[in-house]
Amino acid sequence: MHLELLQITEAGLAYLVVGGFVVAFSMVSRLVKEKLYVNEVVLGTACGVILGPYYANILNPRTWGEDVNAVTLEVTRITLAAGLFAIGAEMPPGYLAKHAKGLLVMIVPTMAFGWLIVAAIIHAIFPQLDFLSSLVIAACLTPTDPIISAAIISGTYATNNVQQDLRHILSAESAANDGLAYPFLSISIYLTVESSRQIAIGEWFLVGWLYQVILGTLIGALLGTVFSYLLRLSRQKGYIGHDSYVVQYLALALLTIGVTRTLGSDDLLAAFAAGAAIGWSGDFKEHTEKEIFSSVIDLVLNCGCFIYIGAWIPFDTFNATQFGITPWRLIILFVAVLFFRRIPPLLLLYKWVPEIHSWKEALFSGHFGRYSQHLDLSRGNALTNIHRSYGCWCHLRLDAGSVGTTYPP
Repeated sequence: MHLELLQITEAGLAYLVVGGFVVAFSMVSRLVKEKLYVNEVVLGTACGVILGPYYANILNPRTWGEDVNAVTLEVTRITLAAGLFAIGAEMPPGYLAKHAKGLLVMIVPTMAFGWLIVAAIIHAIFPQLDFLSSLVIAACLTPTDPIISAAIISGTYATNNVQQDLRHILSAESAANDGLAYPFLSISIYLTVESSRQIAIGEWFLVGWLYQVILGTLIGALLGTVFSYLLRLSRQKGYIGHDSYVVQYLALALLTIGVTRTLGSDDLLAAFAAGAAIGWSGDFKEHTEKEIFSSVIDLVLNCGCFIYIGAWIPFDTFNATQFGITPWRLIILFVAVLFFRRIPPLLLLYKWVPEIHSWKEALFSGHFGRYSQHLDLSRGNALTNIHRSYGCWCHLRLDAGSVGTTYPP
């Protein structure tokens, strides 16, 4: 055999790892999910860590180009957008309108409390950071991850042990707060990069809220409504095949984030709004309910994304003493965020959330507010926006959980 025929490339290794993991996980998925209560998120991340540059060194995303932050940003964006669109499309008809009160209580005050308390914790643990820098990092930790939340929302265990009302509200909240986390990140960034507080708040309202959040939501809702009508009309006239109808799960999600990304609006919130709009009448869900395409796409995207995250994690920065970062401080931060980010506000506010019936359900809801992919996406957005404002004068270290800004002379 001619050895020169061997082509060991980074792309080939990535396909090998992702494909091999999906095949292996699929063989035992029922066992690990229903008996061991472990899903593809945990196993995929562990696989990435083991095969990453710090152990086997088979998969190293940081060598995939000059701007690894852009790669990470797009990998997490596509995975999250597909998941958010599916959550919106699969909700009960008119769910957002019927449960608006509970969602608003779970999203707005809970996120605001978590943002401020996490910033205070970060500032206390890492005194080298000023409070604004702590707010930037805290904003990355504010939203929950809808992919990880699916572990206690769907599946046999969730169906048998978690009430339907609670599953639906947690699913909708995890999707909505992904998009609504951007105002917390943007105000932190504007306060960091603008010359005065007045300018920062003005930019935050005009750009962060009106242009990015509200316009993004309207674009997503409009696209979902228009294509809901077009799909229904096309189906009635016999123009569209069933397979093409089902593939809209991925196609419309990509179209939505493409439009909003090009315009600079909130693409994640737009994807969720588009899914909610297309599923508002229940017609889309009725014709795709028995199909497994969306589940297959979700599984492949989630496996690939979390393997990437596991291989990407910069373990060498976990002991960056020049920033005051040490492993024991990171452990304290992890435990503090776990207990104080969501649990206290939900225990205080659950009586105003009709879908949560007891303090035990409030504790359960607060505990399972995980963050993962959106942390990477928010981190990428923060790096992009601050670098855009300061160019080569900007110095940002979110890899290790720290921020430092050097202002222009």
